[in-house]
Amino acid sequence: MFSSEILLLAERVLAGSRARGWRVALAESCTGGLVAAALTAIPGSSEVFERGFVTYSNEAKSELLGVPQRTIARFGAVSAETAEAMAIGALLRAPVALALSVTGIAGPEGGSAEKPVGLVFFGLARKDGDCRSLSHEFPGDRDGIRQKALFAALQLLEAETKSL
Repeated sequence: MFSSEILLLAERVLAGSRARGWRVALAESCTGGLVAAALTAIPGSSEVFERGFVTYSNEAKSELLGVPQRTIARFGAVSAETAEAMAIGALLRAPVALALSVTGIAGPEGGSAEKPVGLVFFGLARKDGDCRSLSHEFPGDRDGIRQKALFAALQLLEAETKSL
């Protein structure tokens, strides 16, 4: 299901989190649970991976993660503000040290001049109060964009588990 590169990266995320005693939660939209699936493909992942929220609709983002509807209305579901709110929501709803969110436009429809197909925002929130977002614009078709977002999400988690 996953490439050996993805599985090795997932193993490093789990090892880094385990070494710090961290548990991790995810809030995924455009990846539809791919990040959670990659992590849970690794035996022993339950020591680190706590839970994942697949919040594809705006309503799910608000109901399950507490993303304010005014945030989505003002900035859009695909925005730095929504990505941060999703990550914070996951962090507050799970006994974890680290939460990552993914929201984007995988296409083929849904893009605009301001927010093209391939635009993906990631949010990272830690129990110590650190929260930030970043974005990438990935080329390709829907499957390619989702795979690139999965890879980038795992890279962000890996970097975060090494950062302290």
